[in-house]
Amino acid sequence: MLQDSPSGPAAAPVVTPNRSGLVRAFFASLTGTALEWYDFAVYSAASALVFGDLFFPSEDPLTGTLLAFSTYAVGYVSRPLGGIVFGRLGDVIGRKKVLITTLVLIGAATFLIGLLPTHSSIGVAAPIALVVLRFAQGVGVGGEWGGAVLLSSEFGDPKKRGFFASAAQVGPPAGNLLANGVLAALGALLTEDQFLSWGWRVAFLVSGVLVGFGLWIRAKLEETPVFKAMEAEQSRPEAPVREVLTRQPRALLAAILSRVAPDVLYALFTVFVLTYATDKLGMSRGSALAAVLIGSSLQIVLIPLAGALSDRINRRLLYGCSAVAAGVWPFVFFGMVDGGSWGLLVLGVIVALILHSLMYGPQAAFIAEQFSPRLRSTGSSLAYTLAGLIGGAIAPLLFTALLGSFDSWVPLAIYVAVTAVVTITGLLLGRDAEAATDEDAELVAQANA
Repeated sequence: MLQDSPSGPAAAPVVTPNRSGLVRAFFASLTGTALEWYDFAVYSAASALVFGDLFFPSEDPLTGTLLAFSTYAVGYVSRPLGGIVFGRLGDVIGRKKVLITTLVLIGAATFLIGLLPTHSSIGVAAPIALVVLRFAQGVGVGGEWGGAVLLSSEFGDPKKRGFFASAAQVGPPAGNLLANGVLAALGALLTEDQFLSWGWRVAFLVSGVLVGFGLWIRAKLEETPVFKAMEAEQSRPEAPVREVLTRQPRALLAAILSRVAPDVLYALFTVFVLTYATDKLGMSRGSALAAVLIGSSLQIVLIPLAGALSDRINRRLLYGCSAVAAGVWPFVFFGMVDGGSWGLLVLGVIVALILHSLMYGPQAAFIAEQFSPRLRSTGSSLAYTLAGLIGGAIAPLLFTALLGSFDSWVPLAIYVAVTAVVTITGLLLGRDAEAATDEDAELVAQANA
């Protein structure tokens, strides 16, 4: 029977993964998560650029932006519900079934946002409906991440878990790249009035096609070898949430804290930077989007490279050094861009997202390694979603409020530095996992026997 200890037998057997299944799982994890993050990211960009005027009209532009970012935060607040429900189901009924369900949920919510009437048409019902659909998006994303990480990492060699688990991590920058690319193209092809009137809707309606493609890929997948072995041993947990909270609380706390700085850094340099560049630096919407687009494109390569690097050197050390650099960089960045140079803005965003990649690439493997296989989906999902509440959910709101209160970037930089300390604390609480003693190797060997 499986044990609850994250460490496995002293001498786990060497296993050769099923290469065809591994390739399919890696691709499904990457593309499916990218499609879901396209839906999530297009909302994030729209919150910064158009939702304040269309759904939260106000004489004060800052108030409208704050309200729009409030609905952005709703997507994070609802994530723990998705993490609890779908994370638990991932340990009980399997990774594949959960991933199909979450893809349908977030895709349907995003498509419906593209059809919503605005405040000028139906009044207060418009922002209410927007919040409800944003909540549904968050539930889907909250249940997606843990399953997507395990889908690729549980098919792979434990000695290369950093690389294989990073497939799901490529989803956010890939989705962000696609979303901002679509919005930038629409902004370039349409007039301001056309974009605000109907152009932004196109980016949301495209989701229907993308989700259909993702479902086609995921429907062809098999269940992971690790979960198959759990089924064969009849070792699936009956109350995985309770077991994580009572048997592995330190692992959960370490995983939660480790996520905070990457979330906040990402929110600053892919979401809030759009508002800062347009409102404070006087740049056009297209110029700001282009800067994020360039940085995100580099992350598609950098994140798996960082994951692979963490397989060769100590994962926590790489993560921790990058967190220190991330805490320092905003102090440099804001000073660089004060003159309004677009080239320096691009450089600043690129450096920030390189540092984010060096944390985000190893992150999935680090979090998964904190939990035993039978509780891994639940534990990883809870950590991911709960961290979002204290990280990415409130970050754009705090950035906006701090800038409005102090009219200075210094409090923003201090805020990022504090989150870096939080993440380093989580890494110190966490554990290193030796691939040779990992339970996964034994489980996969049993499944292949």
